[in-house]
Amino acid sequence: MNYTRKEFIALSAGGFFGMNMVTRPRRSIPVSRARSGGAIDVKVRELKLVNTWTIARNSSDVKYNVFVRYEKDGVIGIGEAAPNVRYDETPESTVETIESARDLLEKADPWQFVDLGYAIQEITEGQTAAKCAMDMAVMDWITRSLGVPFYTFLGLNRNKAARTSFSIGIDTPEVIQKKIRDAEPYSVLKIKLGRDDDEEIMRAVREVTDKTVRVDINEGWKDKQEALEKIEWLKTLNVEFVEQPMPSVMLEETRWLRERSPLPIVADEAVKKASDIPALAHAFDGINIKLMKSGGLQEALRMIWMARSLGLKIMLGCMIESSVAISAGAHISPLVDWADLDGNLLISNDPFSGATVRNSTLVLPERPGLGIQGTF
Repeated sequence: MNYTRKEFIALSAGGFFGMNMVTRPRRSIPVSRARSGGAIDVKVRELKLVNTWTIARNSSDVKYNVFVRYEKDGVIGIGEAAPNVRYDETPESTVETIESARDLLEKADPWQFVDLGYAIQEITEGQTAAKCAMDMAVMDWITRSLGVPFYTFLGLNRNKAARTSFSIGIDTPEVIQKKIRDAEPYSVLKIKLGRDDDEEIMRAVREVTDKTVRVDINEGWKDKQEALEKIEWLKTLNVEFVEQPMPSVMLEETRWLRERSPLPIVADEAVKKASDIPALAHAFDGINIKLMKSGGLQEALRMIWMARSLGLKIMLGCMIESSVAISAGAHISPLVDWADLDGNLLISNDPFSGATVRNSTLVLPERPGLGIQGTF
């Protein structure tokens, strides 16, 4: 199925989470002869970035995210997918994946959301952003139907929501310094590195701020000795940790690096789901869980339990996302050590509202479900 950009912009087609963390039997979804599920709609929206977003791999000025509306019994749940080329995802493939699950979503009983969640995970290989949107919409619907916020449903304290960092993409030193000044309300910064100008960027950062900094390399360093030397230098600059310093396939090199690194090393591209985590425990100090990588809230929670069992630190991260997906992540932030949930702050036309930030700390909405407001 191929769409033009114009067609995409206009498109509008009609312990319970902790069980079976790594392996699970395939299971069928009980379906009544009458439709017991809900109706779904799909829409692609253009999200405009406040600034050009550059990381070690690429640059963007706009993102095309896909939204899912799930309706049953007069209650609506909303989910969001942020396709990422790093994982062979496009708006086209995301829509196709959701459409392939239409029959499942319209027939399955959403109250059996654990089985439904597993069935969504199994509809195809990869395409986790699409799966995330569907799982998110169902869980929003469940908790809206119950009349409670998602964090209440999980037994979490909204006052323990995490403090979020604010991300600064790769740019010229002058623009980076302006972005840092504009980010004055945020007490922790996440700086994108991974190219030849790492030292120039960090010098520019430290000329204008002494705030705690986390650095994200996005697999940009390819030599372990060079990576170690850079980390030793970053240690002198009040850097808290280093995220995904080397390509995910260089696991043994990363293990070597971790044994010598003076700073914690956090996995990002190397980890997507709970079953990935045990193999990473010897090479990383922590993991970055992103709903778009995991395939939704249910798998993200399984990842949290798995990581905790292995003594790993946990960060909740994001792609460029609207308040829909950011709010979903914020609801589970009381369970983690760090958060980088600022994707909605990087866009200028967020179509929804939900979780906010006050003094760098996530503020969870008290409304039912994910607490999202806005017009689908």
